[in-house]
Amino acid sequence: MADNKAKSTKPVNKTPPKSPSDPAKDRAAKRLSYDSNSSHEGAMAGELSALEEAFRKFAIHGDTRATGKEMHGKNWSKLCKDCHVIDGKNVTITDVDIVFSKIKGKSSRTITFEQFKEALQELSKKRFKDKSDEEAVQEIYKLIEGKAPIISGVTKAISSPTVSRLTDTSKFTGSHKERFDPSGKGKGKAGREDLVDASGYVSGYKHAGTYDHKVQGSK
Repeated sequence: MADNKAKSTKPVNKTPPKSPSDPAKDRAAKRLSYDSNSSHEGAMAGELSALEEAFRKFAIHGDTRATGKEMHGKNWSKLCKDCHVIDGKNVTITDVDIVFSKIKGKSSRTITFEQFKEALQELSKKRFKDKSDEEAVQEIYKLIEGKAPIISGVTKAISSPTVSRLTDTSKFTGSHKERFDPSGKGKGKAGREDLVDASGYVSGYKHAGTYDHKVQGSK
């Protein structure tokens, strides 16, 4: 009998039952959490310096997969050219390439923004020799801040006498001449096919279409 009573005895659950959650409150809490995260990210984006904005613009130039967090050597060279860090006297393209190779990791092909600033610090010593280290860095920053990649213009077509002669419809002869009117505009189908002229006038007659006017005038 004692064994049966022991088996039938169940442990008492002392944990209080959970109160049913309010779906509206849960949604509000999630929305507040999302808004706080978004505002934090927006604040971080707003804190970007003009130098870092320029870095990101050049970092993504010509590369649709770039994130703007790293810059490869080609765009580094373009930045130095477009922002006039390279002056051809104190800083040359060779200096820019040497500094890039020195700053980046051995197995890396890109530099981060922090490494970018280190590279600029190296070049500032050569670019602004007559200034102190701090002043030189600030001067080289000014060259880059707020700048964006320069996009080359579309190459203009070069006109030549040969091309002009081939495209001048007033100098066309034979059947080619018949395809254009005196203004140089194409006649379309009328210039490609022999259409029957049912006007009653001889082909090429200068006063075609004047008969009706003369008859009406005589009346």
